[in-house]
Amino acid sequence: MDHDVDDHDRGLAQDLEIISRRLMGRRAALGWFAGAGATALLAGCGGDGAASSGTTTGATDTSSGSAGSGTSTGSGAGTDGDGSSGSCVADPTETNGPYPADGTNTSNGSTSNVLTQSGVVRSDIRSSFIGSTATTAGIRVDLTLTVVNVDNGCTPLSGYAVYVWHCDANGGYSLYDLPAESYLRGVLVTDSNGQVSFTTIFPGCYAGRYPHIHFEVFSSLSGATSGRAAALISQLAMPAGACSAVYATDGYGQSSTNFARTSISSDNVFGDNSSAQISQQTPAMSGGVSTGYTATATIGLAV
Repeated sequence: MDHDVDDHDRGLAQDLEIISRRLMGRRAALGWFAGAGATALLAGCGGDGAASSGTTTGATDTSSGSAGSGTSTGSGAGTDGDGSSGSCVADPTETNGPYPADGTNTSNGSTSNVLTQSGVVRSDIRSSFIGSTATTAGIRVDLTLTVVNVDNGCTPLSGYAVYVWHCDANGGYSLYDLPAESYLRGVLVTDSNGQVSFTTIFPGCYAGRYPHIHFEVFSSLSGATSGRAAALISQLAMPAGACSAVYATDGYGQSSTNFARTSISSDNVFGDNSSAQISQQTPAMSGGVSTGYTATATIGLAV
């Protein structure tokens, strides 16, 4: 799917400037579609801009696994069985892109906020839950995220809400490119181990971006659903080996071609991150295309 570059593609700082200057206020945006229906949403699909920060420096790690093998291992920070993390860094802030559906952006006079919708709190995000009940196709991924406090020995943070969203196998985003669908979006609250577990699919690769999953972290579920500011907005980078294996299968459109033209180091979001940040942003994955993947990643917050 083609993604045209627009003002929303130029990073979080640019996004915030535009939002504050031109768009609806956060409080006014809490309605589902302010003055417009779902069909008024974007028909086009755009790449995300970059805005990352961090104090750690180092060489960029492409975090690849073994393409085509039964197991693909990324370099994401590992977690112990009790949810605690042996090491962690603060995840860099990244743009939420043009298609967050979190009430922060407007297209053609309408604003979408999936966070206020009944049913958004769910673990399996492969099906739509607003109007349509369609299920999107793709290689299954069981994704567990562990939210930790980097200022307190990487201890787990319980009671935090995590909102996850990403594109489908063809690179399209629900509620925007696919205005009748709401799949591949969901919220969960971290347990006593600081963990949430989503069932989703491996995202496709569209032109101009390295394959990724978006997420926002809120200090509570009420914070997420009431429109308060997220404690962290960032992205996960998919392991290169798993990307090569998945994109060689049917159903992923132009992902293989698009993936061959990009890399983490050239990506306009991940390209300026340190090796430690990229390591943590890259999920550790096991499994394969025939059985699906299990993925884990640590999300570090300074609180």
